[in-house]
Amino acid sequence: MKTVQAYRFALDLTPGQERAVLAHAGAARVAHNWALAWVKAVMDQRAAERTYGVPDGELTPAVSWSLPALRQAWNAAKAQVAPWWAECSKEAFNTGLDALARGLQNWAESRSGKRAGRPVGFPRFKARRRSTPSVRFTTGAIRVEPDRKHVVLPRLGRLKLHESARKLARRVEAGTARIMSATVRRDGRRWHVAFTVEVDRAELAPARPDAVVGVDVGIKHLAVLSTGALVDNPRHLTSAQTRLRALGRALARKTGPDRRTARRPSRRWERGAARLGRAHTRVSNLRRDGLHKLTTRLARAYATVVVEDLNVTGMLANRRLARHIADAGFAEIRRHLAYKTTWHGGRLLVADRWYPSSKTCSGCGAVKTKLALSEREYQCEACGLVIDRGRNASRNLAALAAQYSTAGSGPVAARGADQKTRTRGQVAVRREPGTAPTGQTGTVPPQGRTTDRVHTHAH
Repeated sequence: MKTVQAYRFALDLTPGQERAVLAHAGAARVAHNWALAWVKAVMDQRAAERTYGVPDGELTPAVSWSLPALRQAWNAAKAQVAPWWAECSKEAFNTGLDALARGLQNWAESRSGKRAGRPVGFPRFKARRRSTPSVRFTTGAIRVEPDRKHVVLPRLGRLKLHESARKLARRVEAGTARIMSATVRRDGRRWHVAFTVEVDRAELAPARPDAVVGVDVGIKHLAVLSTGALVDNPRHLTSAQTRLRALGRALARKTGPDRRTARRPSRRWERGAARLGRAHTRVSNLRRDGLHKLTTRLARAYATVVVEDLNVTGMLANRRLARHIADAGFAEIRRHLAYKTTWHGGRLLVADRWYPSSKTCSGCGAVKTKLALSEREYQCEACGLVIDRGRNASRNLAALAAQYSTAGSGPVAARGADQKTRTRGQVAVRREPGTAPTGQTGTVPPQGRTTDRVHTHAH
């Protein structure tokens, strides 16, 4: 099975190498800003001519937003715009132009309705102090050295790694991996290199080929499994909040930058900002490590994993819980499971957003009209079942897999659930023992999708 994945390693750059990488990132920013100004000037000119009543056939010719067109325009103007262009790799300028081409395409597709999801705004100019330095290499000498502690990139030369790249080197030496590109990026105060690799992965099977697990994510417990296992929420951001506040207050007392007066920050402010950045980076790394361990354990053990399609953006509107929801990383859990289940020979089922997993009794199938967030135990008035709220939801999610496997698509006999619960009373739903009411299952996704979505509809 061939797949594209990334290998990310930390770098230990010398001061000279860091200046060279920053120069390449600056070159990408210059190319991006120049091309954006060029495209925007033509668009503004055409808009102004239309206000004058100029016919469409006589308007200023439109420019193409494709990467080849932007690259051709940049090559014609780079001698005047950036006389120093020969000091940097051509890949640096291509990085900025490629980012702009993607941004313009996403904006155009969002306006026309071809792109799903949230609206995409028009690309903005990149500032030196506010943008993340990054440069991507797709051609030239890109390799891992035999000692596995150094990498070679075009124009940057031999760079030392902070950690061993043996996992990537072994695959490349065995011929099961091909490096497609390398991206150097500064996250916080540390530089990383990420290799985009086409990997020929061996066909794997989960440790329990017939096992199904439902995963209900939450704040008190990061994940509640249908097996009864509880995964505690480490709350990394909350644990580090005391130190973050102290560092933030110390930084506020120092002389920082002021854009209105063009005042540059003091050395003490820069050191304080570095300490605060390292503290935030540590929280991010701890969260990422915990989520990877959890999702890898689930993908390796179970053949089918069932999760919910949560409206995380809407949940973040709750100002009392927004910080804890963001710290838990609900969206990351689903994203990790989407590709890890495929790697390990399993599948991921995503329950419909309107499926009442928490309101449905996992014993008899009755659905409550309302269930307050403060009710941590589910008490069924129909059968008298008393169970933890999270475990009840995870058992209902796990039951979806049986329905999906037996029905395939279309309505399922003796099963069903309302998309929205009724205004009064409980909705009693008949179903077979050991299954959850879901209404209607989804169809098999097209090739290329990594998850199966189970839809529920009102009956």
